[in-house]
Amino acid sequence: MTTLSRPSAAAIALSVLAADRWSKWMVTKHLTYDSVKTVIPGFFNVIRSENTGVAFSMFTEGGGRFHTIGLVTLSLGAILVLAFMLWKIERLDRTSAVALSLIFGGAVGNVWDRVYAGAVTDFLDFYFGTYHWYTFNLADSAICVGALLLLLSMFLTRNHQEAKA
Repeated sequence: MTTLSRPSAAAIALSVLAADRWSKWMVTKHLTYDSVKTVIPGFFNVIRSENTGVAFSMFTEGGGRFHTIGLVTLSLGAILVLAFMLWKIERLDRTSAVALSLIFGGAVGNVWDRVYAGAVTDFLDFYFGTYHWYTFNLADSAICVGALLLLLSMFLTRNHQEAKA
């Protein structure tokens, strides 16, 4: 089984974090709240918004200090679990290690926002006609891609083990 080294996993996570921080900084520097920059008419805009909830704006109601503290606490717990899993990287296949690195970098990026601003900056707005997907950011993208890679790795490992049996 080939795996990723700890420095390589850290480089992936730090790259995700750096890209996320830079993109959010650009959005907050150049856009006011709810302003829209059309990139591809009828398909993609860049819009500055804040999400006080979690993925897909779940748990946005009931904001306030205790809401934010609760979300930060849960997120930090998840980050610690991911860090532990990445520390044991020699037990992981390469795809799983890359997946966890992407998820880790994205989670840290979103927690950073929540700790310093009380909400996560979202700006990627894909739509078709009047249907808009939830606005999201690069950290969310890394988390979703990482989750898909993790599922793929689990599926491929299971099929490989069944083929051996």
